Amino acid sequence: MASWWISSLYLVFLAINSLLNPTSVSSADSNYGIGVGIADITGPAAEVNMMGYAKPDQKTSGIHLRQFSRAFIIEDKTSGNRTVFVSIDACMGAQSVTLEVVKKLKVKFGDLYTEQNVVISGIHTHSAPAGFLQFVLFQVTSLGFVNQSYMALVDGIVESVQRAHGNIVDGDIYMNSGELLESNTNRSPTAYENNPAEERAKYEYNVDKTMVVLKLVDNAGTDLGMINWFAVHCTSMNNTNELISGDNKGYASYLTERHFNKGAAPGKGKFVAAFAQSNLGDVSPNTDGAKCIDTGKPCERNSSTCNGKVENCIASGPGVDMFDSTRIIGENQYNKAMMLYSNATMKLSGPVQFMHQFVDMTNVTVQYNATFKGKTCKPAMGFSFAAGTTDGPGAFDFSQGDTKGNAFWKLIRNFIKKPSDELVECHKPKPILLPTGEIDFPYPWQPTIVDTQLTRLGQLFIIAVPGEFTTMCGRRLRDNVHQVLVNNGLPANSTKVVIAGLSNTYSDYITTLEEYQVQRYEGASTIYGPHTCQAYINQFKTLAESMVKNVKLPPGPKPDLLLNDQVSFLSPVIFDGKPLGKNFGDVLTDVKSDYARNMTVSVTFQAGNPRNNLKTGDTFLSVEYQDASGKWIPRYTDADWSTKFSWKRTVLLLGRSEATVTWDIPANEAAGTYRINHYGNYKKRSRVYSYSGRSSNFNVS
Repeated sequence: MASWWISSLYLVFLAINSLLNPTSVSSADSNYGIGVGIADITGPAAEVNMMGYAKPDQKTSGIHLRQFSRAFIIEDKTSGNRTVFVSIDACMGAQSVTLEVVKKLKVKFGDLYTEQNVVISGIHTHSAPAGFLQFVLFQVTSLGFVNQSYMALVDGIVESVQRAHGNIVDGDIYMNSGELLESNTNRSPTAYENNPAEERAKYEYNVDKTMVVLKLVDNAGTDLGMINWFAVHCTSMNNTNELISGDNKGYASYLTERHFNKGAAPGKGKFVAAFAQSNLGDVSPNTDGAKCIDTGKPCERNSSTCNGKVENCIASGPGVDMFDSTRIIGENQYNKAMMLYSNATMKLSGPVQFMHQFVDMTNVTVQYNATFKGKTCKPAMGFSFAAGTTDGPGAFDFSQGDTKGNAFWKLIRNFIKKPSDELVECHKPKPILLPTGEIDFPYPWQPTIVDTQLTRLGQLFIIAVPGEFTTMCGRRLRDNVHQVLVNNGLPANSTKVVIAGLSNTYSDYITTLEEYQVQRYEGASTIYGPHTCQAYINQFKTLAESMVKNVKLPPGPKPDLLLNDQVSFLSPVIFDGKPLGKNFGDVLTDVKSDYARNMTVSVTFQAGNPRNNLKTGDTFLSVEYQDASGKWIPRYTDADWSTKFSWKRTVLLLGRSEATVTWDIPANEAAGTYRINHYGNYKKRSRVYSYSGRSSNFNVS
């Protein structure tokens, strides 16, 4: 795709528009205290399974984009109430992470930041290290708990909140929303179409196309940050990728922060931009749709199979490869967000409030109306869960839309744990593949207690949900909460409700009752049974009513932090080796002497294992430019889009490995002399030592 020139023209338009029509609004009497902060949360870049696709051989082997935690503190200047919204470049918020973050924040700030007012929402990238959730099912492919993944998240989130706390200034928040097209599509249309026709008729699309943007400025009108919500999976990078990446939303954040933080390295600027997640459950970025990779024809619609196999039914697009698709979907979100940001005029005013309650989701009576009710169940995963999705299919003979199961796999399942009759009955029509709620060895397999949380910023209400709500379940949730607010005296037109997905606890998917009957992947992964969506709707209606009436709710049953129970089978780094006559950092394959713009530079070094040092807040590489005085100026790091840091093991038993740095020279890069550096660490006799390597100089013309 040659859409790069559209983005370039758009940036020119923004620059001219900002001169002719300044968008910053000065306000001597600001409404809120605002603090923003960013910190590195990049996990181990080698040999750790990636979280999302559950593919055992998809392990980290380098970095394309670093992971960041972006924190926003909003203070009510009248009441002193504060709320913290944190968007993390990770697959999801996790109960283990949230509990530990809150614990550390309490040590630093007392009761200022607690589980009541801290939201930690994941963007849902599938290209970041796993092993940070405390439940067994999420650890199977990562070989258990990975402490490096976990601590990178916890420490980085705490640091980002700490930085936001230290940056609080008086300011204002402006809100805008608009439609973003050609950036998402429904990957389970047959389930969506099982919703009532009259309900579907209210909407033009089978996915949400609305982006909501918050513009944060200080009382002089200076830009501080942006938060936006748009529903789309971060699965532009497919399950063959092994480079850590924030996917399309991480790239959109990168572009926005680069625009505002001129000359600053990624993660080092003052302006912070979060492209947060929403009700993405059935929403894919792969807008070309699912096709049979062997024939090019459409897949079977409900089972997502090709000749009976899910492995051959894969969605892709809109780019020529996954990097190009990530770029396009990221740029689409960036361009729309910038347009909405520059034209945001609705000024938020009113209280900052928060309402939180832990809920045991395994036995909730769900009242639909006066004549119909149901109940939630202990967790269980259906057969179609193992089929995966068209974004990342599973294996064997599983398929989506399976409401019966398979005698062979039921036999295998029964060796692990046969589900009770009560569980089978509760989850119908889901055929149970894994009765996770009835297995607790060596510790629980999935959560039973989840966070439910509602935050208010004046006219905006943020529903922090502990999982992946489908499009229609999310719509019902928003509409019901909005109706409660209006019924309690808030104006219908100016009251806005958004969903912050994958927040605080991860409890898989949440479909509508009607979608659940079809048992696509999302329905099979709705772990608390067919009435889960309505149970959440009722709970969040309670939170909303309690908030506007200032009624305090009991905290609910607090979940346990299971760190002491965790097990890990991931081998540590024992030592790093190198060939005789070689040193760590030595160049094995050097650069060429001359390159033109749009070409790719590549250099390979003798390397140590990246798990020896995560380089948190630092980099494994740098691209440097020599100025007229002969001084070397850093231009790019491993957090930049144009670079890739790739690591591979060459001789396992001898501990040998290599690192390759590639740089795609931007079309507008200055001509001159450049060089590439690699920074790493190697392990010898239980001690870790640093090293560095450097390419020859080369010319860019």
